[in-house]
Amino acid sequence: MITTRIPRLLAAAVMGAALTGVALIGPAVAQDDPEDGIDVSVTIEPRTTPGSVSMTVADNTGVALQENGSDAAARQFVGTLPTVTVTDTRDPAQIPAGDFWAVVGQAGEFVSADGSAPPIGPQYLGWRPQLLSDSPTGAVAAGEPVSSVISDGSGAPTVGLQGQELLVSTANSADEIGTWQVNADLALRTPTDVTAGEYRTTLTLSLFNQS
Repeated sequence: MITTRIPRLLAAAVMGAALTGVALIGPAVAQDDPEDGIDVSVTIEPRTTPGSVSMTVADNTGVALQENGSDAAARQFVGTLPTVTVTDTRDPAQIPAGDFWAVVGQAGEFVSADGSAPPIGPQYLGWRPQLLSDSPTGAVAAGEPVSSVISDGSGAPTVGLQGQELLVSTANSADEIGTWQVNADLALRTPTDVTAGEYRTTLTLSLFNQS
């Protein structure tokens, strides 16, 4: 008698599980009522804070120039300027005709760390700016490349980095609104007999807005 009851208990357990499963997956019926919709609205007031032109430089720990491209005419040391961003949030209607802005770079003298060597003047440092943002209308452009007074053979003016444009806008204020990014390849070309040692300088970037 015991052996005949065990199969019945198992069968009952299986049937209970099957019924429970059917109950869990039963469809839920939703009642859609268009009157229950939520109206979402927003009122955007006119801008009260006037826009501006601002500049930021990407976080960096400085640029360590590395020797690359030296030749019989000069020793050359190269690196890349951190990304510079200019943001113009002004209302084009409020910008005077002919208004433009420019980012200008000025290098100081490279001074030896221990003060034992003659300084290397900014005329030996050149750069080649590169616009990183798309400017299909040409509203904003990278500055012209300049070379060390010891020419690199590229044909760039050999004036060094002494008050040179990195990024400049046109006089069309409606097109220059937005965010623009630029960097530059740096190249220090010194005489071949430059005194060995560690040198440092400060490259100052300034944003000018003129009409």
